[in-house]
Formats: sequence, C-alpha cells, structure tokens
Amino acid sequence: MSTAASTTTDSNFSAESYYATQPPPTHLDHEVRNVREFVQKHANAGRNVVLVTSGGTTVPLELNVVRFLDNFSAGTRGATSAEYFLKEGYAVIFMHRQFSLQPFSRHYSHSTHPFLDFLEIEQDGSQADSPARISVTEKERAPLLEVLTAYKAVHTSDLLHTLTFVTVNDYLWLLRAVSQELAVLGRRALYYLAAAVSDFFLPRQKMSEHKIQSGKGSLHIEMDQVPKILKPLVSEWTQGQAFIVSFKLETDPSLLVPKARQALARYGHQVVIGNDLHTRKHQVVFVSPSAGRDNEYVETWIRIEPSQDAVKEIEEDIVAELARRHHLWIDTSLSL
Repeated sequence: MSTAASTTTDSNFSAESYYATQPPPTHLDHEVRNVREFVQKHANAGRNVVLVTSGGTTVPLELNVVRFLDNFSAGTRGATSAEYFLKEGYAVIFMHRQFSLQPFSRHYSHSTHPFLDFLEIEQDGSQADSPARISVTEKERAPLLEVLTAYKAVHTSDLLHTLTFVTVNDYLWLLRAVSQELAVLGRRALYYLAAAVSDFFLPRQKMSEHKIQSGKGSLHIEMDQVPKILKPLVSEWTQGQAFIVSFKLETDPSLLVPKARQALARYGHQVVIGNDLHTRKHQVVFVSPSAGRDNEYVETWIRIEPSQDAVKEIEEDIVAELARRHHLWIDTSLSL
C-alpha cells in the first residue's frame, strides 16, 4: 500500500504566485523594522552594506512539522565570508539558518574546536574556601583574544545584524523583504547569496496537517519547484542597482562554468562563483559578463594550496576580490 503526501498538479510557481499563495513567517514585520533601522544608520554614514545568506533551508512535510527534508550545509562559507566583509569595512546583514555557524563563534564549533577543551579551572590554594576561577589555556589565549577583540569591536559599532531562517519559505520571504529595504543604498548594496536553498518545496495547500502516519505503507511525495527569485531580485527588488553574487555548487567540475554562464545570461547579475563539492575549500571560479561584449564571459580562478588550510581561508581572497569589483561598480555609477 502507498500513501501520497501530495498530489500532482500542473502548477509552476512564479515568484509572484509564490508570494501570493504562501504565507509569510509570523515574525517578518518585526525583522523588517530592525533591518530598516540598521540599513538607514549605515546609509546615513555612507557605508557599504552586504547581505550574506548562509546555511541550508528545510522543506517541511507537515503543517505540524515532524518530518522535513534538509541538506548538509553548515554555513561555513557564509560565516567565514561575513568576517572578511567586516574587515573590508562593510556593514553586514547576516541571514543564516538557525543554529548554523556564525561569524566569530564559528572558530569554536562544538564538534571541531569545542570551547570547553581550552578552559581550565584554577583553585586559589591560599584558602580552602576560596572560589574557583576559569582561565584560558596558554595556547589558546592569543587566538581567543584576537577573535574576541574583533567580535566586541563589531558589536560596539553595530556593524553586524543577524537574521535567522529555517524553512525555504522563511528564506524567500526574508530575502524579498530585506532586498526591498536595501534598495535605498543603490549600488552600495552587495548581495552574497551563499545559502544552500532548496530546489523543491511542498506548498502549504498540499501539506498534511498532522504527522504523516507510517503505518499506511510507502510514502510518495511530489513537490513543486521553488521559484527562481534571482530575476525579480535583480530587476525589481533591487531596481537593477545592487551588485549581486550567486553561487553554483556542482559535483561534476565540467558543469561549473557552463551552468554559471547560463545563470548570468538568464538573470543578468554580476558574478556567479562556481565551486565543486570536493575542492570548494581550495578553489573557486568567478564567472562574470565580459565588459562591452554581449554573450561573452570572463573566468577568474581563485586557488589556495590544500596544505595552507590551517593558516589560510579561501574566503579571504574571495571577499577581497569581490570588494574590489564592488568598489569599481560604485565608481562606474559616479562617473556616469
């Protein structure tokens, strides 16, 4: 016996139909107000602002969610890049999957570098009832001081604003709302769309209200395609002014550049960063339109040696190159 969680329809969601039929998250208005204040503050200061999206999205299978589809993204690239954007002088809106890695705290992941391992308990031996104190091991003091100093400086200056999402629906609604607020910055807004967004979703109208019961046999789910939102992002939400960077992840390296070119031709943004699943920590390719030449593209590779992993993060070079290109993008508008 089989049971279908949804039935097939011939619906093909456009961005417009998606937002007309799928409900916004309950916290959206509150988040938008906070983003508006953050953007206005830095607009008044003449500072460039980057939206960094990070981590993966879930696809719930029920309205009262027990089961959902997910992906492997931990948000490493987004969290790391956000730190380097801050070093480049940007104010950062960090829109990330709940509980994924975040700037600064990423250095002390519970699985790879748990902070409890470099804390020590010190007991003052002069008095038996003296309270114990916590200290940092000598080896970890300098790295922790560097991270903590940067963290405190960023928050004192209010240069980092965080937003969280869980589902693909959360992500899509937040992205549109934040984009509309960033539009006031014109070319001084940069989009770094590093989140791993689901390609398929289950519309609310097709979801089971309660937990899908396993006793009915095998489960068949037919999903709809998540609408392609880069087009309205480029042409409508940002009014064609922002510098937009998207990512393309593939497992077949031969598809990286062709897929990146297709995306640029279809959506008309500035850069696609292609990364292969197995080498993404050591090399990426920037694909961008050739200036003044229609239907031609330029490829720029950024590479680090795998042996440099302990001391070098490829995101440092990625962000430096994007900041350079973004500044040129701004300067071009000033000269027009």
